Amino acid sequence: MPEPGGRVLAVVGPTATGKSDLAVALARRLDGEIVNADSMQLYVGMDVGTAKLPVDERGGVPHHLLDVWPLEKSAAVAQYQALARERIADIHARHRLPVLVGGSGLYLRGALDDLEFPGESPAVRAGLYAALEDAGPEALHARLAQVDPVAAAAILPSNGRRIVRALEVIEITGAPFTARMPGFDSIYDTVQIGLDRDDLGRRVELRVRRMMAGGLLDEIRGLLPLGLRASPTAGKALGYQQLLAVLDDDGRVTGDLDEAVELTVRGTKRFVKRQRTWFRRDPRVHWLDASAPDLTEQALRVAGGA
Repeated sequence: MPEPGGRVLAVVGPTATGKSDLAVALARRLDGEIVNADSMQLYVGMDVGTAKLPVDERGGVPHHLLDVWPLEKSAAVAQYQALARERIADIHARHRLPVLVGGSGLYLRGALDDLEFPGESPAVRAGLYAALEDAGPEALHARLAQVDPVAAAAILPSNGRRIVRALEVIEITGAPFTARMPGFDSIYDTVQIGLDRDDLGRRVELRVRRMMAGGLLDEIRGLLPLGLRASPTAGKALGYQQLLAVLDDDGRVTGDLDEAVELTVRGTKRFVKRQRTWFRRDPRVHWLDASAPDLTEQALRVAGGA
């Protein structure tokens, strides 16, 4: 169970802003341990394409909730919520500071806020997945945009699983998915530091190309026998989905690889816009320029550690 009033630090914001590096620096200065809040870094083997920090770059700081789910698992925010709160309680019990870091907004709110997730309806879900198979995710995303534009703005049009879940909740509860979101009240004594920067578009392009140079294609080939293509969540991750589309089941390139890379860049830029929309709505986030030379010192002042 969460420790009432326990101190928690969160480093949030769009992808490619340097959240992981800042989190390590803060954890080292504040006697902290890091709890992952990136939904795709939960999966075993998805390292290059999720920018998972290598062990030798973690500064000796313990990292939690990395590589905990097999590829075939469908991501569930409620399950992440339980896991994250267990880790936070364990870190508090050792009198250390939990530092959550990631860009998955709903996962962060699930871990930190007084947020309950509704149950499931197999019948409703089956019908929605049949519609997804028949019409495609873009058509269901358009339906979601009509009934809950806020939820639609936060979910990629290609993410069929999350679109189905949002529509399922609406059908079960009779209310928009986002109507169930409470006010911005954390169950912890939380400080949230948000990172953003003006040159993020260029950084996204560089990041994707570095991932390709760093072995993303080989990583995907290695994950094919483990069920990446059939995965309802992992196989739809940015970069993975686009490259899977140009690979056959033996890992041979059968399509336009350059186009797949460009689609990944464009998709990531759209995702950055959605992340900004999500996090900028939260008045508790203290925003910092990630390009500032004294970023760590600024963040320490916000966190109360300097």
